[in-house]
Amino acid sequence: MFSKETYIQRRQELKRLVGSGVVLLFGNNEAPANYPANAYSPFRQDSSFLYYFGLHRDGLVGVIDIDNDLETLYGDDIDIEDIVWYGAVESVSNMAQQAGVAHSSPMMGLRMYIDRVLGEHRDIHFLPPYRHDTRIQLMDLLGMHPRLQKEMASLRLIQAVVSQRSTKSAEEIELIERACDVGYLMHTTAMRLIKPGVTERYVGGQVDGIARSYAQGVSFATIFSQHGEIMHGAPSGQQLEAGRLALCDAGCELDGYCSDNTRTMPVGGRYTQRQIDIYRIVEECHDHVLQVARPGVKYMDVHFAVCRLMTERLKELGLMRGDTDAAVSAGAHAMFLPHGLGHMMGMDVHDMEGLDQINVGFDQETRPNLTQFGTNCLRMGRRLQQGFVVTDEPGIYFIPALIDEWRQSGHCKEFLNFDLLETYKDFGGVRIEDDLLITADGCRFLGHKRIPYHPKDVEAFMAGETHA
Repeated sequence: MFSKETYIQRRQELKRLVGSGVVLLFGNNEAPANYPANAYSPFRQDSSFLYYFGLHRDGLVGVIDIDNDLETLYGDDIDIEDIVWYGAVESVSNMAQQAGVAHSSPMMGLRMYIDRVLGEHRDIHFLPPYRHDTRIQLMDLLGMHPRLQKEMASLRLIQAVVSQRSTKSAEEIELIERACDVGYLMHTTAMRLIKPGVTERYVGGQVDGIARSYAQGVSFATIFSQHGEIMHGAPSGQQLEAGRLALCDAGCELDGYCSDNTRTMPVGGRYTQRQIDIYRIVEECHDHVLQVARPGVKYMDVHFAVCRLMTERLKELGLMRGDTDAAVSAGAHAMFLPHGLGHMMGMDVHDMEGLDQINVGFDQETRPNLTQFGTNCLRMGRRLQQGFVVTDEPGIYFIPALIDEWRQSGHCKEFLNFDLLETYKDFGGVRIEDDLLITADGCRFLGHKRIPYHPKDVEAFMAGETHA
């Protein structure tokens, strides 16, 4: 939790941006895994509630009455049965004081308050709910069916939250740096363990254990697989095989802030020449972002700069052909890169994605292309600003089903060498990802140590020639 003044200032700015009405910010409740007493652990607070109140306890709702300049924290104090099992926690009134909130009330008072606001015909602002229990709370309070709640969520509140949370303060950046330091330990642990005969599940489990040992846990389900062509490949019981590539995409959450990195490593400790040929292209694209990303530049333009560079290099290998600009315009590069260059990151690994990506990664100037394969997965396109944190994660993947589908349909056949693509169906995929802070005059990667990613550095680390 930051200082009380941080949360007071954030709520003051929120009131200024929204202007009038009543803001409802729901904290999360415990989420049962398979029966009520066995909840998912550790508890994860709603990020926007955490941003404005800093409180990690379940069962809380923050109400900001802009018209009357009144803030109230609603929640019930725990009873003796909970104390027996889970220990004592702060009272709701004490937590309100810690967050700089003047008033607190038991949860039953929320319904009476909302009934009064509804009777006064004042605007009630809420964010799109993503948990079923929150949808039920909203239905009980506002009489609004869950299927209507997303479209009835307040655009003014969404835009205000996005405006505030997009730009990270110095204290937020410090926490992200610390999370990236744990990410370094996670990925270097994977590098040490990757050997023929070890299972994907074992390596993935050890990576998760680092996150639980040094932070609150993972910021998303760890991706670790020899099938790097599968974007979200979960660790399986399959044994690692010499000569294949293992892709690890993992990050942690530390004190409410995330890290997100990807490395692609050779199972036998040495990249083959064919792997190096592809890896070098991804490496060059990854590093190119450092040269072009800066305040005022659209991240969509950075994405397409990477796509053009990738296309040029793939043409040199004979996998692509024809005019580069025409190929990228047609979306031919999406055969190899079917996702966007990156996304916002902060309190959520895909920061604020629950507020709808069109509100987070785009604006009135920059709109997404939802019809072209690959480009429709671009999560971040708007102009960069100082204090933004975005991921830089180019990749090249050889997806057998996609190769077959495009070959059969003739899609982009003038730009793709399908005969050569056939020989890469057993390749897998390569992705390199780091977290990027936009600075006053450019950008830099976050984290005090760089996870090895240049091929010689990866090979040396895996051979034990360099140390963490």
